Amino acid sequence: MSVPLTRRTAMLGALAWAARPAGAAGEILPKHVTPKTLAAVRKGLDFLARTQAPEGSWLAQGDGRHYPAAMAGLAGMALLAHGNTPTRGKYMNNLQGAVDFLVSCTDASGLISGPGRDSGMPMHGHGFALLFLASAYGYAKKGPKRDKLKKAIERAVQLTAEAQSPAGGWLYTPGGGDEGSVTVTQVQALRACHNAGFLVPKSTIERAVRYIEACGEADGGIRYSFNSGGGSRPAISAAATATLYNAGEFDAPIAERCLKYVVKHFRKNTSFNKDGGHDFYAHLYAAQGFYLSGDDYWDVYYPETRDHLVSMQGGDGSWQGDGVGHVYGTAIACIILQLPFKFLPVFQR
Repeated sequence: MSVPLTRRTAMLGALAWAARPAGAAGEILPKHVTPKTLAAVRKGLDFLARTQAPEGSWLAQGDGRHYPAAMAGLAGMALLAHGNTPTRGKYMNNLQGAVDFLVSCTDASGLISGPGRDSGMPMHGHGFALLFLASAYGYAKKGPKRDKLKKAIERAVQLTAEAQSPAGGWLYTPGGGDEGSVTVTQVQALRACHNAGFLVPKSTIERAVRYIEACGEADGGIRYSFNSGGGSRPAISAAATATLYNAGEFDAPIAERCLKYVVKHFRKNTSFNKDGGHDFYAHLYAAQGFYLSGDDYWDVYYPETRDHLVSMQGGDGSWQGDGVGHVYGTAIACIILQLPFKFLPVFQR
């Protein structure tokens, strides 16, 4: 049964600060954020703005062409994290374009999926797109566009709830089964919808948390899916940690065990692209988990990760992430580097 959920104080705070872009004149930078960090972020966001197509997509880029909904959602989150909105700031037109594109990608069932259905994995794109649309909703001006955005989000939430597997997770296609990486995108998107004041089925979140718990391993990590073997996976475990916090499970034993597992892994390997795996993906969620857990882990993690990212940036302002592409890598790098600015409620402590 759906229950009414009100906007959180964090959303109100973000709205109040939205007119002040990150690093505005006279503003003191957050802890660990240096002028060099801010310069790298601005170069990255300029790259995203410059490579966006007129209709609001990133279809001209390789990853934007293969995963149009996912890349628009991730790029949109990176631009929002700078304190811009669809109505204010340097990137307001880019943000409104991304919103319009993703709303146009929402079909009658509520699925948000771009051309090619995000290479046959529409639920991944759906989750990232819904996360962005819900995060942008509070900044939209009243009128026909906002009404259309609201309807798209409501349909998308319903689709997510209906696509949940009997075990409590999600797979690449609606109702197709379940695995960890898609599951975490849906939970985080639903949390953003919660923050924006939308009705979210409480049972959907509860079942998803139980699913993550059921995927736990003895070492504290999370395996790929409930029915898979192979042991814990660092990237999925990092994503599960952030997602459990998004679901409000800060004190749950599974959240504590999972965080410790991720901390142990990152102490061994904090670099990017060292193992040729899903490093950007892992850092996207590990950064959120460490930030949400408090300063003890964040103060160790962020400075080193910040320096890694700044040193890896290309001359055009982009990052190549996990072999997926430059929109993907740049959006993730900018999101991580901007977490201390606290502009996005879903990423706030």
